[in-house]
Amino acid sequence: MVVVVLAATGVWNPFPGMWDWIDRSEPISEPDVVWQQRIGGTPKSVTIAGDTVVVEQRTRVEARSLATGSQLWERKADWAAVAGGDRDPVIAVGKLLVKGYELLDPTTGVVRRRDDEAVAVWTYRNLLLDARCGQATDCTLSAWEPRGTKPLWTAFLPGVHTGLLADNPELLGTRRLDAPRIDDGVAGPEAVPPLLGFPVDGRVHVVDTATGRVLQNVQPGRDERLAVIGGRLLRISATSRDGSCYFVITAVDPATGREVWRRAGVNLRTADYAGCVQREDPQGARNVLIGIAPDGREAVIDGYDGRLLQVGADGQKLLAVDDRYALVRSADKSAVLGRELSVDRDRWTRPAGGKSGAALTPYAAVIADEKPSRLTAVEPRSGRELVTLRTSANALAVGPNGMIIGEGREIGYVRWGAGSSGAPAPVEGGAPGPNPGVSYAPPSDQGSCGPKRELCAGGG
Repeated sequence: MVVVVLAATGVWNPFPGMWDWIDRSEPISEPDVVWQQRIGGTPKSVTIAGDTVVVEQRTRVEARSLATGSQLWERKADWAAVAGGDRDPVIAVGKLLVKGYELLDPTTGVVRRRDDEAVAVWTYRNLLLDARCGQATDCTLSAWEPRGTKPLWTAFLPGVHTGLLADNPELLGTRRLDAPRIDDGVAGPEAVPPLLGFPVDGRVHVVDTATGRVLQNVQPGRDERLAVIGGRLLRISATSRDGSCYFVITAVDPATGREVWRRAGVNLRTADYAGCVQREDPQGARNVLIGIAPDGREAVIDGYDGRLLQVGADGQKLLAVDDRYALVRSADKSAVLGRELSVDRDRWTRPAGGKSGAALTPYAAVIADEKPSRLTAVEPRSGRELVTLRTSANALAVGPNGMIIGEGREIGYVRWGAGSSGAPAPVEGGAPGPNPGVSYAPPSDQGSCGPKRELCAGGG
């Protein structure tokens, strides 16, 4: 009893270091991360922004040093979203039910720009959009460079979404494939698409993000769902006949209203088969969409010209896709295949379990395995292993040189090369493994121009 009292009152500590040991967290991965920190609550989102890590929690946002994990600043906020690229990131923060937002410098937390009227903000790698409404049917959409002080353009919209808007309200595009233990925002902000579809009172307003021009104001038909993908307005019809749903995709050039391509019989998973009512956006990413061919095989379709960029084999399952690559689970569920869409062939193969999930980011393809629990990052084109972690943590954010993982309130940073065993061996009967002599360099901000660079000036 005397020992307990003396220790509790701080007069004498008979077990030096014991309390430090109790407070110390167990490593969340093997090999160990560069740093590991316990934050105040379970994060809503984590984003690598230049040399900082931005952690959004329920009622506050904080920034930490990417090099050390030490906290740089913290402030109250109900929502936070990162805009800009590796060299010009900013953080938009705001409060629910309160108009306006502030743009913060990730390193210092200093306010770079303040707005008192906006009701919604959309954040991209190369652009920030906000909307302010004088009345419910009188709204102005403005585009800003991430660190700009004057809008690039403004456009009139007869309203925006109703309800709580805050950051990144849903627009009519694609919905990404999800994966267990990989956060939906692991890739960080993406480049703004060439066109955006704003749903307003049952109609879709198509806005050119380069000029702010409203190209179309379209009312969908009774059996239609509209989506804006790859610079095209897609009209997806689903009709019920003979106990089945029949799908037709028609792609329109919004600038001219001219039909540019059409495909029938491809199920984009937009309908729930309750009378073929379409309640979901098509699956996909950036300028491509995913459908099910009449023979049951999964296909990746170019939203710009309707080409089939990939048609999977029987039994294969698409795990992740972007404009350049696709990650596919083999039919026997023993491997993940890395495919390059432009040539429609396997680039690499690596062993994986039947419940593996995956995601594609600008810097790495991330694969989450179970039994044993692992997170692996590989170079998307060659499949060269960047890091393999034995961990039950989630992949939260990927940057040019490493990724943030987290479990509960613990987050940590791992650099590429930690615990890497070199190139994985090829799966028996599969494609050759990657070339171990290929050196990895973080790619530039690529992939936003479409599979043929058709959406960039001078592309082709």
